[in-house]
Amino acid sequence: MKARKFLLAGLTAGLALAVTSCTNGKREANYVVPEEGLDETQKIEIEFYHTMGTNLQDILQTAIDAFEEKYPNFTVNAQQIGNYDAVRNQISTEIPQGLEPDIAYCYPDHVALYNRARAVVQLDNLISDPTYGFTKEQLDDFIPGYYAEGRQFGDDLMYTLPFSKSTEVLYYNKTVFDENNWPIPTTWDEMMSLCEAIRLAKNDDGSTKYPKVIPLGIDSEANLFITLCEQTGSKYTSATGNHYLFDNKENRSYIEKFKEWFDAGNYTTQTILTTYTSSLFTAYDPAKLKESDVEKIDKYSFMSIGSTGGAAHQYPASGAFEVGVAAVPKWDKDKDLKVISQGPSLCLFNKDNPQRVLASWIFIKDFLLTSDFQAAFSNASGYNPVLNSTYTKGNLPAKGMTYQEWLNSGDGKSKDGLTALTAKMSAEFVDNFYTSPAFNGSSKARDQVGSLFIAAVTNAATIDKAFKDAIRECED
Repeated sequence: MKARKFLLAGLTAGLALAVTSCTNGKREANYVVPEEGLDETQKIEIEFYHTMGTNLQDILQTAIDAFEEKYPNFTVNAQQIGNYDAVRNQISTEIPQGLEPDIAYCYPDHVALYNRARAVVQLDNLISDPTYGFTKEQLDDFIPGYYAEGRQFGDDLMYTLPFSKSTEVLYYNKTVFDENNWPIPTTWDEMMSLCEAIRLAKNDDGSTKYPKVIPLGIDSEANLFITLCEQTGSKYTSATGNHYLFDNKENRSYIEKFKEWFDAGNYTTQTILTTYTSSLFTAYDPAKLKESDVEKIDKYSFMSIGSTGGAAHQYPASGAFEVGVAAVPKWDKDKDLKVISQGPSLCLFNKDNPQRVLASWIFIKDFLLTSDFQAAFSNASGYNPVLNSTYTKGNLPAKGMTYQEWLNSGDGKSKDGLTALTAKMSAEFVDNFYTSPAFNGSSKARDQVGSLFIAAVTNAATIDKAFKDAIRECED
């Protein structure tokens, strides 16, 4: 069967990806749908590796239950492996042994790594199959930028389908901001000026107003570094040629600035804090400020830059304050906003039994990529749906409302309200998303620029040594 190609609009230059195992030019897809179609009499167990927490596993289980009810001989064994890197690392060790799962959460750079062994199913023949593939209406339902990510691996074939997407936003303590008439920072200079003002704020009697404040928490050092490259046009990596381009004058200057700001006490990060910075953000409780012994007061922050997928974790259990949501700062106020597009796609792995691949495909297509499942998953996670129809047709029966009604109900006054507010806010950034080049080694580059950032700002290494060490680790 010759695969049909569906080329959607909205492709961006930032999605120019390459895979070591691929060659230039048109290639035929490596999977052919069995002529006999799906054999529902076979006993098939589908292994699915993911990173979902308990609340999202509950949503996933509804899809699994529906799938297994329709196909009694098929089962789905969904395993929460850890974080995305843990999934990547486990699959990388399993591929040589033939133990990889059938389906996995993935990022483009993970697929590039898996494809060193050509382990990932090229989906074109499945997509175009008249019985099991997508209709034109279904293809058109995908948000173009999300769908396009799966075809950008250098050979014009499709390797992934989008599952749910997130980005980063700035969460801020709206209650305290309103009390102090603080402006929402839109650039990094504005952010750090505000951080300084927060640290130096005084009470009427001249005492320090917020004695244990670290104004800002930043969850991902790697995202910060890469976003700065994207926002300023400085070089990070390339899909071809010399891959590792991030050791340059522009990037060193950004690190110097962030080192100064760290030394001033303006921010901390997840690695430095040794936990997600949302824990610092949600720790603030005005009642604690009334204690006579200042040493009993926990450290806290008033801003947190983190994933939209973790919105629920940004709401204080005490309900001590209202949370606001805004775009991450820009480096240059005159340039367009750039925010990272993250969140899992799904890939299938090649198997000796083509029926396992087909059954896995049907589970994804007919049970995970529906407007109602996407609505429920977004409701529980804060991730953005990948289907346009979720916004127009998605329902949340447990809430007695549509998905769009839920989005419109969002505010920062409850955990669910904040999740809705965050999902609605991040949906406005679709035209501002970027992704980085994916190639064998791009995952290592991401790890190394995060380590570089930490080493430089904490004085674990000089800026020069931090950059050189990172390049050396990437090239080894």
